[in-house]
Amino acid sequence: QVQLVESGGGLVQAGGSLRLSCAASGRTFSTYAMGWFRQAPGKERDLVAAISGNSDLTYYSGSVKGRFTIYRDNSKNMVYLQMNSLKPEDAAVYYCAALSTWAGAFRRSAYDYWGQGTQVTVFS
Repeated sequence: QVQLVESGGGLVQAGGSLRLSCAASGRTFSTYAMGWFRQAPGKERDLVAAISGNSDLTYYSGSVKGRFTIYRDNSKNMVYLQMNSLKPEDAAVYYCAALSTWAGAFRRSAYDYWGQGTQVTVFS
């Protein structure tokens, strides 16, 4: 069982930065691939970025590539999403999620555990 708690959301001006954090419980955190998803009102929950258990593999959606960075610290059971050059279209609730194998990292349905989400609002 893995419990996930996100933090770091907030209100930011377009062009600004935020860092989201996700704290995970459990002693086997390093065995889980992790993903960050986002969901805007009336839209699907979409994968933004993912990282493998030992950080050797990462994925970014086209809309955030070059602006967002996912990284993790297995010694602290933490995964982060550094978001730079934020745009109004990045506004959403951001969710942290965990899955047991990188092979499923691109499918929302493959994720086993989810956090409650943290709101990001970007104003122009």
